[in-house]
Amino acid sequence: MLGSNQYYGGSDSRQELSQTLHSKKNKEAPMRILLIEDDISVAEFVVKGLKESGFSVDHTQDGKEGLLLASSESYDILVVDRMLPNVDGLAIVQTIRAADNQTPVLFLSALGEVDDRVKGLKAGADDYLVKPFAFAELLARIEAMARRKESSALVTQLKVSDLEMDLLSHKVTRGGQNIILQPREFRLLEYLMKHAGQVVTRTMLLENVWDYHFDPQTNVIDVHISRLRQKIDKEFEKPLLNTVRGAGYMLNEPE
Repeated sequence: MLGSNQYYGGSDSRQELSQTLHSKKNKEAPMRILLIEDDISVAEFVVKGLKESGFSVDHTQDGKEGLLLASSESYDILVVDRMLPNVDGLAIVQTIRAADNQTPVLFLSALGEVDDRVKGLKAGADDYLVKPFAFAELLARIEAMARRKESSALVTQLKVSDLEMDLLSHKVTRGGQNIILQPREFRLLEYLMKHAGQVVTRTMLLENVWDYHFDPQTNVIDVHISRLRQKIDKEFEKPLLNTVRGAGYMLNEPE
């Protein structure tokens, strides 16, 4: 069993961490966290720390009960141990993901080898923290997951000036005129619209639209940008898609 000082990384107490990281309680309804952990000492430490930090926490030691709670209740984040009685952590995450439950999951486990972490992430977890751990790091990871969840809230409509995109129907219009895009062109425009008013570099486009690292000197981006310009700007008085010399591209409102 791990010593309690290892859980919170030395001399910092849970109360000190709570005061430092959460000096002001959120006036809105607290985020709900489900902790599925069979080590009582770890669970008591985590539950106390999270509650002091302003979260609402449910805890179960049993994997089967944890799966039932995760499937039937509405939680903002799940913190799950890998090795659990009755149903293990991997099975819990795989089951809820198969049911299209996208609640963010953090694995908290003593299984810390690379293969263990990879298995956990491939099962559908969003993060993986190895025991022993500092509570400050656990809290920081939970907060980061909460931010990602909030920022990824479902958006179905994008609009820049008179250019509009419906992400559900894959329909694009400008000034009420339909624009037909190929799948890659659609993804490119979607990324540019989501970052409207910002300079988007070639590397950002290659990694986020093409999903892989690639020679930044390739002309694949230039070709697609040129095609996109032909479709969204050529027939209109004011261009929206601009080249920022030496930096990248920017989609923005015309001046």
